[in-house]
Amino acid sequence: MKMNWNDLVKAKMKEVGITQNLLAEKMGRSQSAIAHWLNKNREPSIEDIAEMMSIVGLETMTLTSDGMIDYPDDVIANVTTLDIQPTYQNSFPVLSAVQAGQWTEACEPYTLDEIDEWYETTVRTSPRSFWLRVQGDSMTSPFGVSLPEGTLVLVDTEREHENKSLVVAKLTDVNEATFKQYISDSGQQYLKPLNPNYPMMPINGNCRVIGVAVDAKLKLI
Repeated sequence: MKMNWNDLVKAKMKEVGITQNLLAEKMGRSQSAIAHWLNKNREPSIEDIAEMMSIVGLETMTLTSDGMIDYPDDVIANVTTLDIQPTYQNSFPVLSAVQAGQWTEACEPYTLDEIDEWYETTVRTSPRSFWLRVQGDSMTSPFGVSLPEGTLVLVDTEREHENKSLVVAKLTDVNEATFKQYISDSGQQYLKPLNPNYPMMPINGNCRVIGVAVDAKLKLI
């Protein structure tokens, strides 16, 4: 049986409960490097692939020249073809509010090699997406959707916004991006905090929507 080496490693990581952070710690690498390798953004060395496989409990594997692993069916007999399909589509970097605000002001608004935090998503989204960490309590709501401080939101820069979309936007007079709900009412546009204690901000040509939030992650502990 054959499959891509990274899909096999990810399947075994899920099976034995090894996270990217733990794998990075055992290998003495950064979590972002592991994410790059597992998502085929960069190619690790044969030695690194072998070390990853050993850590997750895969032995006696044969790596072919096309990047596929050839292994006996009984090596991971408890993993079916369905189980070893990727559980997410891609991983994206975490940008600061300043980096997000500069998104369309440069051809390459950030350097991927300098970003340590990358997170995965199961949402199908455009390649030009990023995670943004919510700051403050303006998006914390006592009812309905609430996105408290520290929540990571995945922003798709190619998704069209519409009324009531949760968007990342940049006002012309500030350098940082802000995360709010976009409201269009009777020809007037607003950025609305979900927290009722904060006022809506009218926008009239003084704001650029950078992207639409399509996923969110919140650590419980």
